[in-house]
Amino acid sequence: MTANRHMRAIAVGALLLSALALGGCSTSIADLPLVGTPADAPARPKEAGAYLPVHDLPPDREEAALPPAEQAQIQRELAAARDRQASAAAKNSAAK
Repeated sequence: MTANRHMRAIAVGALLLSALALGGCSTSIADLPLVGTPADAPARPKEAGAYLPVHDLPPDREEAALPPAEQAQIQRELAAARDRQASAAAKNSAAK
């Protein structure tokens, strides 16, 4: 019985060591054309950039996102919907 446990411990240790050893190769395996990425994936740069380009801003818009009149209309509609929901909720709670 102790020999069986000893062999099992050796087998588990060997599996653990092989998993750790193969885990170190995962980055080089991912770069293989047949194993890692699909063929239509964009090519990765050889060296990763240090930081993201946080100071690159998109160009300014030609026109405003919403004209002020439309924005005011939307705000009025949202306030009216909020009031309708509040009154409906009050009616439901009073009915119960």
